[in-house]
Amino acid sequence: MAITLQTVKSPKQKKDFVNLPFEIYRNNAYWVPPIKSDELKSLDTSHNPAMRFCDAEFWVAYRNNQPVGRIGAIINHNYNKKVGKKLGRFSKLEFFDDKAVFVALMDKAIYWLREKGIKTVHGPLGFTNLDNQGLLIKGFDYLPSIASVYHLPYYQKHIEKYGFRKEIDWVEFRLTIGQKAIEKSNRGAALIKKRFGYEVIRFDKKSQVLPYANELFHILNESFAHLPFVSHFDEKMVEAYKNKYLKAVNPRYVYFLKKEGEIIGFIMGVPSLSEALRKTKGNLFPFGFYHIMNAINHPKQVIDFYLAGVKPQYENTGAAVILYAEIQNQMLRDGIHIIETTGEFETNQHAISNWKNFDHIQHKRRRCFIKNI
Repeated sequence: MAITLQTVKSPKQKKDFVNLPFEIYRNNAYWVPPIKSDELKSLDTSHNPAMRFCDAEFWVAYRNNQPVGRIGAIINHNYNKKVGKKLGRFSKLEFFDDKAVFVALMDKAIYWLREKGIKTVHGPLGFTNLDNQGLLIKGFDYLPSIASVYHLPYYQKHIEKYGFRKEIDWVEFRLTIGQKAIEKSNRGAALIKKRFGYEVIRFDKKSQVLPYANELFHILNESFAHLPFVSHFDEKMVEAYKNKYLKAVNPRYVYFLKKEGEIIGFIMGVPSLSEALRKTKGNLFPFGFYHIMNAINHPKQVIDFYLAGVKPQYENTGAAVILYAEIQNQMLRDGIHIIETTGEFETNQHAISNWKNFDHIQHKRRRCFIKNI
């Protein structure tokens, strides 16, 4: 039966776009749903400040008037200027296991990108590196963390048959805090503090964290600048992400590091929200907000390492050791021993080596694909 593609414009098309994954993963025990209102805002130029420097279009595929797939295409002009290339991104790809649906979606996205002068397409990628990135290719029997993704195994098969190849992978780890990690990190942190005169800033209330938000994104801009897919966070982006993320943190898991009055690094852990988000079924009301805030304020079992950064000139001083020690010790005070890391590029052996002192497994892998068009 014929497949038709519609550009996402109307409220019904936006609703179909957002609701489709809820149908695809309806009976999946591991998929963690997003909040539908956040997904709708990401499609709206009045709510998504990245639309100021990105071109984007989104489509829904229908068969018999029923949504069967979706895709987005994005051109991040700031990133393209940074790397000096004409790159396009495919984004928010979701589809039932049907070659015809996948090909129709990808053909549409690539045609749109090619018409705009794009030479190479890669993805799945979002507007910025704080959006969901990559396709899950390993770890289908684990819940994703707050900063990760979930897909079904057939996605990779269709993408590769279309001619995409690997660009780079992210790897994720599950860490268990043992005595070796505790002793080594605390001993190292004490020595580094003494040697470099670092001061740890701790928080008791969310309101105390917000004044440091601009510093946080300033550090991200410096420490992440060399990484793939990263573009600069300007003032409007910072305001948007402050409102989206920082108002829902547990302040006990946020730490900044200061040296001689200068903020030089931070770490932000988040009590695992995966189970809470599953309970919301994508809706904040009537009870979704309660489930999320309960998970944040009363952490159990798992902490997600969400964001961390150290200014480049201090990276080799061991500053990160102090930050990891602080968050570890808070976890132990709360009776929590398991950490889920966010995705780290497989090439970043410096970061990956941090986990050698933990009992750990490398359980999930995400991939960014690339294809010349």
